[in-house]
Amino acid sequence: MKEFRADLHCHTTCSDGTSSPEDVIRMAAELGLSGLSITDHDTIDAYSQVLPLAQQLGMEIIPGVEFSSFQGEVSVHVLAYSFPIDSPIIKDFCKKHVERRLHRNREILKKLAAHGFPLEEEDVLAAIAGKVLNASRTIGRPHIALAMLKKGYIHSIPEAFNKYLGEGKSCYAPGEYFTLEDTINIIHQAKGLAIIAHPHLVDHPPTLKKLLEMNFDGIECYYAKFNQQAHKRWLKIAKHRKWLITGGSDYHGALKPHIPLGSSWVAKDHFDILKEHFDKVSLN
Repeated sequence: MKEFRADLHCHTTCSDGTSSPEDVIRMAAELGLSGLSITDHDTIDAYSQVLPLAQQLGMEIIPGVEFSSFQGEVSVHVLAYSFPIDSPIIKDFCKKHVERRLHRNREILKKLAAHGFPLEEEDVLAAIAGKVLNASRTIGRPHIALAMLKKGYIHSIPEAFNKYLGEGKSCYAPGEYFTLEDTINIIHQAKGLAIIAHPHLVDHPPTLKKLLEMNFDGIECYYAKFNQQAHKRWLKIAKHRKWLITGGSDYHGALKPHIPLGSSWVAKDHFDILKEHFDKVSLN
């Protein structure tokens, strides 16, 4: 009997991944994964496309989505899991985030133009032509970086972020945002579970201390290709707080080629807790 492994953090072409939802499901099956959660940024559109295929391949699915928020001036990502898949609360929050991203993208394009890198919204859409699955796809900085690459302004996607689009860089724009408390409250209103995403990447001790005092349900202890020593810290915190333990690769396809699907995962006991919560709220 094969070992049960579930990758609970991955992205598709519905947001900033480069693999379609169907391809991610097939890839997961080929890799021997037993469970999956697609956690696209600010959209759950992938689930309308993959559920029949997942069932056909025997892949257990938990609904998920990743939201951006701010604690003070620090950007913090939150993973929402196990909400009813047709939740109007989650869908409405996703819609607000898509609108937020649109305004922010326009601010970034203005800054790029001022720095001698003119781009139109049409250029960004053209750069990802053929990959847009629907009009509500969440478009963000990776897509702007791709447009910059196609225009010849940069030599690589990392260069775009290191020089222009990363936080604190010359063309970065924070835009409007939702607070961390608001994000947690909305997830809970939707009967979902709010999880701290990749705490390994929170490089601001006061913010991290505040996060660990907030009303989260769990923490992403296993992440990407971090070593076991890095995971131990978060596992200890989860045990102390009696929080749920999640984990996943944060797979983005070609945008992060160094992080393959399934490079981080959780075992059946952790997956089953999330699945039981999903089954319970879906019946109500």
